[in-house]
Amino acid sequence: MSAALLNVAGLSMRFGGLLAVDGVDFSVMQKEIFAIIGPNGAGKTTVFNCISGFYRPTNGAILVDGTAIDGMPSHLVARHGLVRTFQNIRLFKTMTVLENLLVAQHTQLRTGLLPGLFKLPGYRRSERQALERAAYWLDQLNLRALANRAAGTLSYGLQRRLEIARCMITKPRLLLLDEPAAGLNPQEKQELQQLIDRMRREHDVAVLLIEHDMSLIMGISDRILVMEQGKPIVTGTPIEVRNDARVIKAYLGEE
Repeated sequence: MSAALLNVAGLSMRFGGLLAVDGVDFSVMQKEIFAIIGPNGAGKTTVFNCISGFYRPTNGAILVDGTAIDGMPSHLVARHGLVRTFQNIRLFKTMTVLENLLVAQHTQLRTGLLPGLFKLPGYRRSERQALERAAYWLDQLNLRALANRAAGTLSYGLQRRLEIARCMITKPRLLLLDEPAAGLNPQEKQELQQLIDRMRREHDVAVLLIEHDMSLIMGISDRILVMEQGKPIVTGTPIEVRNDARVIKAYLGEE
């Protein structure tokens, strides 16, 4: 974790008269797992939406390796290696597991109308490589036996796993996970924690996540940003955050 991959400085987002995010600063280092936590309405998902290109920030800068991406649409943000999941799973439910992974690669395929129409060698080679990548990630996330199942028929935990596979197949540098443990049982949460850590270790990906499950956050994060009412409270290690009086006040209140 020697160099910053993502830098967020002075980020603010206003919706009419509502200042949803106010002066947020943080950085995510290479191969770091960085979490954003806070009570409901703290502005966490708004920060995610600004970083991933779904919102154009009112103020502030978002840099990837020194290149400004604030205000870019989401598909251009993805080209810089930032991909995300959502609170509500957004798979193609009627497509198979395999088809979901193939569709995710559409921006990586080096094909055009004529090569595809006439099945030229370049098209066939690109198609074969896409299938090989899909097979690899099916194996990595233990989904091979479900390759021909419709995504919508999978259990919630398996859909979450497929959603992460769909992100990883695009070769991200930073994976943004929006409440990945929502709806999972204790066993699935434990498996998710192991999966996130393995993606970081084996595939050199940094992770930025929002999560309400404190056991997951404290067990996997290198650093944590705590927000309240759109503003940052503290950034630190899990131990520092757990013992910070401002965090205790935000979550538990005070007498």
